Amino acid sequence: MKGINIGIDIGGTNIKGVLIIEDKVQYRSTRKTRDGQEDWQMGVKEVLGELKKQSNKPIASVGISAPGIANSGNKTIAFMPGRLQGLENFDWSEFLKHEVHVLNDAHAALWAEAMWGIGKGVLNIAMLTLGTGVGGGLLLNGQLHQGFLQRAGHLGHIAIDTTSEKADNTGIVGSLEEAIGEATIELRSVGRFSSSSDLVEEFQRGDTLATYVWLTSMRKLALGIVSLCNAFSPELIILGGGIAKAGDHLLRPLASFLELYEWRPGGQATPVKLAQFVDYAGAIGSALFARGKSENT
Repeated sequence: MKGINIGIDIGGTNIKGVLIIEDKVQYRSTRKTRDGQEDWQMGVKEVLGELKKQSNKPIASVGISAPGIANSGNKTIAFMPGRLQGLENFDWSEFLKHEVHVLNDAHAALWAEAMWGIGKGVLNIAMLTLGTGVGGGLLLNGQLHQGFLQRAGHLGHIAIDTTSEKADNTGIVGSLEEAIGEATIELRSVGRFSSSSDLVEEFQRGDTLATYVWLTSMRKLALGIVSLCNAFSPELIILGGGIAKAGDHLLRPLASFLELYEWRPGGQATPVKLAQFVDYAGAIGSALFARGKSENT
């Protein structure tokens, strides 16, 4: 049922929540993701409590988005090695005393875009979330595709560089995540840049090394996107996450490489657009996902 819906996104830096009434975000809440398992779990409870106070009506549904792979019933994060100790198999419904539906954070961002954002009305979408790592999601025939073991859509973990020996956290080498993720920026820039925003700023100024590093990443991103187009034939590619804030400085060079590499039957290119939701995409997507689950029970 529509009514009052809450979505909470658990990130490594912040915990963000939204209160949705009918079809509008009415209130937002944020807490720092404090160190320690009990601390960040209590942060989620605090955000939920604050959002509940903003409505005098019962809460119809609660959704949570987080990194990792959700279990088959979308009730917990089943696998999340190396981050947010205690997240795996944590029973949010028991802890929050309310039925909770759980979704991978990139899947939640895609669902937000498909339901309310730049992908509304589009049936087949591939989304990449470009941040510290690279996540993603697939909407196939209007349905969120989670696949075997719920791991589908981890698009940052496709291999695009067979010469690399650096393995990402899934064990694959030469991943798209390695090519553009914030986590590898120092390695890719020989220690000169610590953030993509600094890199893009110097790229704008015409700095030689920044230009080389950024355009190399854009070329590899284009190859990744073209591979996804050949595999899934989406009607739309959506780019989200912090790196997508580079805007035209990302889209323009990316378009040049896509023109080189994309197979375009009949001359038709796959549209590439920036996400409408950025900071609260996971929270909005998880709220709408939980609302849909509640409507179907």
